[in-house]
Amino acid sequence: MNIHQGLFSLSLFAVLVMAGTSAPRVRAAPNHSALDRIHVYAGSWKTEIEHYATPYSKAGKETGTLRNACWASGDFYACRQIVNGKSGALLVFTCTRNDGLCHSYVVPVNGDPAHNGKLLIKANVWIFPWQYHHDSKTTFFRVVNTWRSPNLIEYRQEYSPDDVHWTLMARGQTIRQEKR
Repeated sequence: MNIHQGLFSLSLFAVLVMAGTSAPRVRAAPNHSALDRIHVYAGSWKTEIEHYATPYSKAGKETGTLRNACWASGDFYACRQIVNGKSGALLVFTCTRNDGLCHSYVVPVNGDPAHNGKLLIKANVWIFPWQYHHDSKTTFFRVVNTWRSPNLIEYRQEYSPDDVHWTLMARGQTIRQEKR
């Protein structure tokens, strides 16, 4: 995956990812696994994003609408993501451990290869980390999503040369419009 494909895929996650102790609980098995918590994706959302000028992003603002048609089947949870009325991607999650580590798979609508990634769930903060390797250099990226209320998620996209010091690329919020 090149840097721009990775940023696009994770940008979709940024406007969609939400959960945590302040998020609504779903009916789940007694262990309340991370996979059960992903159900909060379902529904319609309004997104607002401000991008900053960095080596990996251009400055600008955007707004949009997002609808997630989601379902569970066994050990999988999937969401068909519709961005501004157009099919965006199919997102598939597996969370086989109860330590907050999940795996995510983005299947683009245009037939490009699927992208896989990780999702780290810690209370009301969900982090999608990934790396980009180019010319013997690794750059770290992440999308950090924080629940502020059951219907409001604040998120940010960041990059780092060392996985310690982070530079902000974008920030925004996602506001629930309707539950599914």
